[in-house]
Formats: sequence, structure tokens, C-alpha cells
Amino acid sequence: MSLVLDDADRALVASAPLFSEIEMETVFWLLEGASSAALPEGGLLFSRGDAADRFFVVLAGRVNLFALTENGDQSIIEVIDAGHSFAEGAIFANGRFPLNGDAAAGTRLLEIPASSFLKRLSERPGLIAKLLASLARWQRRLMSEIADLKGRSPVQRLGSYLLALAGGQEAGAVNVQVTLPLTKSELASRIGITPESFSRAVNRLKPVGVATRGRCFTIADMDALRRFCGTD
Repeated sequence: MSLVLDDADRALVASAPLFSEIEMETVFWLLEGASSAALPEGGLLFSRGDAADRFFVVLAGRVNLFALTENGDQSIIEVIDAGHSFAEGAIFANGRFPLNGDAAAGTRLLEIPASSFLKRLSERPGLIAKLLASLARWQRRLMSEIADLKGRSPVQRLGSYLLALAGGQEAGAVNVQVTLPLTKSELASRIGITPESFSRAVNRLKPVGVATRGRCFTIADMDALRRFCGTD
């Protein structure tokens, strides 16, 4: 693997929340020794308890961070999309990955060795505070999202996810189409409901104007769905 990034990839990496307080030139100084990897088949990146000797930025595709239940089923904790880093907290904590990481087919990653990254940070101590501030802000956002998610019914959770997936739609938008980046079972796990509840939630969204065919959803009236989910 070698670090070959075009301008778009470089901009994507520099805009990751972890590096939001740091100039691009400094970001890539920190990342010297990193490598890019294409994973056409996807696959397991690491398991819970493995040594956290690296962290990642998603350049394309997605990565699921998941725990295993007592029955051996996957419970998706977070889905990491392009432009976001993951597993960096582990290199600052106990040095072990707290979750399992699985890449979807077609994912491209920037892999950053912990040793070189931490060495460079030690040379510029002021950067540590900026990184930790970015991590803390991102964690607060995630905690807020989790609290909001738990306060909603299963059908509102699904509706809110579809709204987030549609993103950036103006008031009054109609017949908006979105395609799930996850399988329905993965999405059910992601929003914390059972597959049975997911099927019922899909049916209960029909009167609000949401139709589905496979992974494709059509939102007839974005404003109506926002009102239903309490996000207007």
C-alpha cells in the first residue's frame, strides 16, 4: 500500500472532524507514514481487543463498527461514511479496539500508524489540545444523537434516518428519492430496533407518504415527514 491521494481525497481528509482545527499542511505532516488501501471485497479490519496500532479515515464507501451479542449477532454501533475518521480514540485510551470494524465492499481507507502519528504529536504538544477538542465535540454530537434516537418511537427513528439521508432538502420538497447505504437488517441494528419492528415501521410510514422498493425509498412530502418525526 502507498499513499497516493488526489486533490479531492486530500481535501476530504483535511475536512474530517478530527482535523477541523488544524491547517491542511499540518494535517499531512501528522499523517506522514500513512497509506491508502482499496478494499474491493471489504472485510473485517479489526476485532474487539486487538491492539490499536492504527486508525483510519474513510475515503470512499463505509465501515460498520459493531459489537457482538451473547448470541453472536452483530449490533451496529456506528456507521462511518466517507470523510470521517474512526478508531482514533483507542490510540489515546487503552490501546485496544473497543469494537469490531468491518468495511463494505468497494471501501477505500487511509490507514494511519499510531506510532508515527503519536511521535509527531509529541513534537508539537499544542496540537494535542486541538485534536482532543475536536474529539470531544464529535463525541458530544454523537451522544446528543443517541439521546435523541432513544426518545423516538421505532417509526420515528426510521423516518429521521431517511430525513438525514435525504439531507439539505428545501422546505416543500416533494418526491425525494433516497437509497439505503445499508441492508435493512443492518439499518435496523443501526437505529436500535428489531427486524420485526423495522418492517412495521416501514408500513407505518406509508400513510405519511413514504414508499419503498428494495433499498429505495421515496418521500412524497419532506415537510410532512419532518412533522411526523418531530424534526420540523
